Amino acid sequence: MRILVIEDEQELLKSITVYLESNAFICEQASHIYAAREKLAASDYDCIVLDITLPVGSGMDILRELKEAHKSCGVLIISAKGSLDDKLLGLELGADDYLTKPFHLPELAARIHAINRRRVFGGNDLMVLDKLTVNVQDKYVRTEQGAVDLTRKEFELLMYFISNKNRVVTKEAIIDHLWGVHSNMPDNYDLIYVHIRNLRKKMTDRGCPDYIHAVYGIGYRFSIADLPVEA
Repeated sequence: MRILVIEDEQELLKSITVYLESNAFICEQASHIYAAREKLAASDYDCIVLDITLPVGSGMDILRELKEAHKSCGVLIISAKGSLDDKLLGLELGADDYLTKPFHLPELAARIHAINRRRVFGGNDLMVLDKLTVNVQDKYVRTEQGAVDLTRKEFELLMYFISNKNRVVTKEAIIDHLWGVHSNMPDNYDLIYVHIRNLRKKMTDRGCPDYIHAVYGIGYRFSIADLPVEA
């Protein structure tokens, strides 16, 4: 998951980022409202960890702008302000959850995961897609023929495809999601091709049809609807 952490307390910003990255999140940071706006204009995120009190502005301003722009990312507010009015306003403006400071970092990560499950997978840890069964929480994949042994990047790639099921995702978007917007990837995308080839092979070797369809000159689409119907 790609996370944008918007927090002006530098020590807390660093602690959150280090912890989330150690738990397989890809994190970017913004310590004031202008940096946050710049990053939100340049890229999409799965979830935003948002402090309400920011220099020269408020996290509520960010929420209003996200709502006006119809952004689909999840939002978890973190704030020392624990009043009911603040919570209600944040939720009314589109936040998914509200965590009052101080908090434990494992709880923060758990709430981010919960937001993603609700938004993308309907709150379920277990998904069944045709011949593929995926446990989002425990990060395992199975078919009728047994477990599919994926690397962490391959699992992240599969989750990205499933999250964007039936939509074309560009190679640039895949790089942005898996390695971050500032990654120094080669222009020929060899690493993307290797990961997709390995993911396809591991799933088809376990009896799955090939759900990943290349869209010439653009990218890929994960689709079960495109599979041929057996006579």
